[in-house]
Amino acid sequence: MSLLVVGSVALDHVEAPAGSIEDALGGAACYAAVAASYFTRVHPVGVAGHDFPQAHLDFLAAKGIDVSGIERADGPTFRWRGRYHESLNRRDTLLTELGVFEHFEPKLSDAQRACDWVFLANIHPGLQLGVVEQTASPRFVAMDSMNLWIDTTRAELLEVLRRVDCAVLNDEEALQLTEESNLVRAAEGIRELGPSTVIIKRGEHGALLFDAEGIFAAPAFPLREVVDPTGAGDCFAGGFMGSLAREGATDAGALRRAVVHGSTVASFCVERFSLDRFRDLEAAEIDARFAAFRELTRF
Repeated sequence: MSLLVVGSVALDHVEAPAGSIEDALGGAACYAAVAASYFTRVHPVGVAGHDFPQAHLDFLAAKGIDVSGIERADGPTFRWRGRYHESLNRRDTLLTELGVFEHFEPKLSDAQRACDWVFLANIHPGLQLGVVEQTASPRFVAMDSMNLWIDTTRAELLEVLRRVDCAVLNDEEALQLTEESNLVRAAEGIRELGPSTVIIKRGEHGALLFDAEGIFAAPAFPLREVVDPTGAGDCFAGGFMGSLAREGATDAGALRRAVVHGSTVASFCVERFSLDRFRDLEAAEIDARFAAFRELTRF
């Protein structure tokens, strides 16, 4: 089973209490693809500029990721610069330069169209729709979004929601989309819009899954130190989708295990800057933390 991931490829400059990093590998497609690579074959689709280091592509390829879908365009790579506050719960965006990402139009190859599992990372809803229409007959499609699209492209976003199986949003986005003040009611409202499964990410407070079987809550794995939360939500989504693809199932048990796998992979992401924790992370470490997660929540 293979997973198609469509989203941004970026160079990040991150400032945090633990230090800073420049020209770091970033972008939702990269974070999600690396997280999913521990479970399944991943085909990311995105665009990078002439200034994107070959070393970043080599790192992705070394994880077994098919980098043929990351096209090179003439111009600068999408860049994001952010500064985290002391608590790491708040950050300020200091710079956003879209570069070649501004004119990104995903075009899928035959192999990408045939993927059974699809994750639409946070890109314009019109582009997400275009990807869905290019796919053959995927078994499970999940999507992410953001406040900007809820505000400015609501009609297109609602059409995407009608076409996917799972919506993965953070708590603020879920409340904004449904104009609710309660997450349970918000999730119920989103499911009425189309997705049979809704996941609400709650940062350091974990994640909630809502489906036909009810509600499942997974905490965030408790860590002694958090260095950089950037991309943790995308790693969660990648781990979630990768787990489903590996099992080849979407029943209630598979969905709940996938949520815990997503939370587990995301917990490694925040331990270092960018995707650096994954440079030496072994699958056995993920399995061990997954087992610890199970013990953490068993009573």
